[in-house]
Amino acid sequence: MKLLAALDQQLRDLDAQSLTRRLRVVETPCAPRMTVDGRELLAFASNDYLGLAAHPAIAAALREGTELYGTGSGASHLISGHSRAHAQLEERLAKMQNAHLESAKALYFCTGYMANLAVLTALGASADAEIFSEALNHASLIDGARLAKAQVTVYPHADLDALAARLQASRATVKLVVTDSVFSMDGNLAPLPQLLALCEQHDAWLVVDDAHGFGMLGARGHGALEHFGLRSPNLVYVGTLGKAAGVSGAFVAAHASVIETLVQRARPYIFTTAAPPALAHALLTSMDLIEGSEGVQRRAHVQSLVARLREALRLRHWRALPSDTAIQPIVIGANEDALRAGAALYEQGLWVPVIRPPTVPAGTARLRATLSAAHTHADIDRLAAALNGLEKELT
Repeated sequence: MKLLAALDQQLRDLDAQSLTRRLRVVETPCAPRMTVDGRELLAFASNDYLGLAAHPAIAAALREGTELYGTGSGASHLISGHSRAHAQLEERLAKMQNAHLESAKALYFCTGYMANLAVLTALGASADAEIFSEALNHASLIDGARLAKAQVTVYPHADLDALAARLQASRATVKLVVTDSVFSMDGNLAPLPQLLALCEQHDAWLVVDDAHGFGMLGARGHGALEHFGLRSPNLVYVGTLGKAAGVSGAFVAAHASVIETLVQRARPYIFTTAAPPALAHALLTSMDLIEGSEGVQRRAHVQSLVARLREALRLRHWRALPSDTAIQPIVIGANEDALRAGAALYEQGLWVPVIRPPTVPAGTARLRATLSAAHTHADIDRLAAALNGLEKELT
């Protein structure tokens, strides 16, 4: 069959370029020590930055939520699936961002991918709109821009001058500047204060995808807006609840008029079954932990792990990217070299994901180690020793 033969050839081409992806089966809860495909590993492979994914208090809240609301929502939010748990979570999330957004409201989504699609397709719904997308944005933002009716302009990574020139030249009636807050493959932060100043100058929305910042940045873990002390009606904030918050889903927080626009026009919100209410109920406990003393302690511990790893690395050929976040990438270069390093770590009982194009630019294949508050200093020492030794062995 020609159709299958064409697919098989495409798969062979991926394999020849060392670009084939592989599914692994995790048999234990998300934690630093996992059983993966039957083997016990020390994992630096999740976005569970605060170590909350298996927290007993959240697990208990999830059980309680199931007893209160059952296992499924049964319908989309606008039919009959919007529960009291969803409403309470949205009120809590809006309150957390209220210091940064005028007339703040929040809307809960099943995933961060859906939230980003919703924002860009709803706010960029007209042909006379223009989306200015950061070159290193996440795939969900790229796809949201592609699905929107707006013209799309990509500006170079963190290049404020280039963005200012493009905004100045634009004749669009609606402008949206769209950026990650923490870039997921590099670990660095976007220059949000300067981006916001440009947006206010040019009457543009600033859409901030804070997937890797919510829960981790800011004194109370409220995210990138708190970290930078920003406040503006131009801000549209997207936070993820399946990473530092340890559960599932995402939310958009913005001016009430923006949220109402999403309710009325965002197809990824309108035409999908609502997430189980029990998840929203469990997330209320996550928010308590993030904002409380335990969240403060866990964030401080992650920072101590970051500092310890960066001090312990002695790399000469591989390159540790400058990152003060829990995302610690080690750029190796060629796809096959990165795969060889990842496999060698795996043989030593360490699980560090290998990231290759098209997720990152060609020639910058890397190991992406993510640190969690559940890791110990001894775990970091083991990782650093393995990386230092492998670089000498493989280069």
